[in-house]
Amino acid sequence: MTKVPYVDLKAQYQTIRGEVLAALEAVCESTAFAQGPPTRDFEQEFAAYCGVRHCVSLNSGTSALHLALRCLDIGPGDEVITVPFTFIATVWAINYVGAKPVFVDIDPARRTLDPAKLEAAITPHTKAILPVHLYGMPAEMAPILAIAAQHGIPVIEDAAQAHGATYQGKRVGQFGCTSCFSFYPGKNLGAYGEGGALVTNDDACAKRARSLRDHAQSQRYYHDEIGYNYRMDSFQGAVLRIKLKHLDAWNAARAAHARRYAELLEGSGVTVPATFADSECVWHCYVIETDHRDKVRQRLSAAGIDTGLHYPVPLHLQKVYTPLGYKHGDFPVAEQFYFNWNVGMMQGFFKGDWKDHRHDMTVGSIIANRMKMKFIGGEQILQYGAPDIPIINDSIIFKASGI
Repeated sequence: MTKVPYVDLKAQYQTIRGEVLAALEAVCESTAFAQGPPTRDFEQEFAAYCGVRHCVSLNSGTSALHLALRCLDIGPGDEVITVPFTFIATVWAINYVGAKPVFVDIDPARRTLDPAKLEAAITPHTKAILPVHLYGMPAEMAPILAIAAQHGIPVIEDAAQAHGATYQGKRVGQFGCTSCFSFYPGKNLGAYGEGGALVTNDDACAKRARSLRDHAQSQRYYHDEIGYNYRMDSFQGAVLRIKLKHLDAWNAARAAHARRYAELLEGSGVTVPATFADSECVWHCYVIETDHRDKVRQRLSAAGIDTGLHYPVPLHLQKVYTPLGYKHGDFPVAEQFYFNWNVGMMQGFFKGDWKDHRHDMTVGSIIANRMKMKFIGGEQILQYGAPDIPIINDSIIFKASGI
């Protein structure tokens, strides 16, 4: 049985191996290992890619979120609105500055902050709104920004999963006063270690963020406030510069494979991710909704197909956030996704086209329990089996380049 990994970074590496090794060798020869020239070059290139004036390279997306809040002087007694349906780092940053996270439920189609529920969460203590572009899908920024503007509240984008995604023709990263990216290895634009970035058009914010990441030095060994060691190492900058050149092509491949999944799962009884005319998703994850989540995952695992669960417990019900006083039922849409529906079916990189990698179409057959694919002479032969016949064998392995 051919194993289908959830993320295949090795396959991606093989396509850029020569460039990467040469770039890493150059860093070693320069001995400029911390925040060296490759990181400065990457900052310029990624800022241009995002359509903003400044990129501040950092050691993680979590650090980017932390500095975004620090640059707004948010602290104890303040509130920051975000969603309970995200990776916990979004909320860690709020805790790091001593502020209180206030959750708003998600829109069931976009799976991002529901603008219709936003205004009710705003109080005199609200100092920022932090929407998350989840799974590569941009949040509905127009109404979010309109509401924020009415109340004079800054918006920070969490774009950790959305490198290159667009909303109303503009790449994410241009909508908030600051925007934060993660370059964790499994991301669409991933480093070979940890990495992150804060992007902004605000000159003063960029200057302060650069100071804060380097122990808050105004000049060497002079410190004007509490700072951090949040610098990016040069190896990561070198790798990210190489990967950035390929990002649009890789995102386009993800989009093509997402369309293929949607075609194959049509009529299967599961809900596939929605698409929107005003948004270009970059498909960091392709997450289906099914009432039989655990059974589907078990059968896919038995067929050698890795899946992910993003995420098993909503943030408002995590033990660490018990003091916030939230309870089951407070955010019903997010809770339904967490506890019942979501199965992440693809992430990462497979090279080539749909016939170059044995991507198992048991995904479709297990879910629909009626579809099978065979390959005869390299051609796809679609066959339909009886709906009550489970199809889990090598005869239905589907060659594909995953995401």
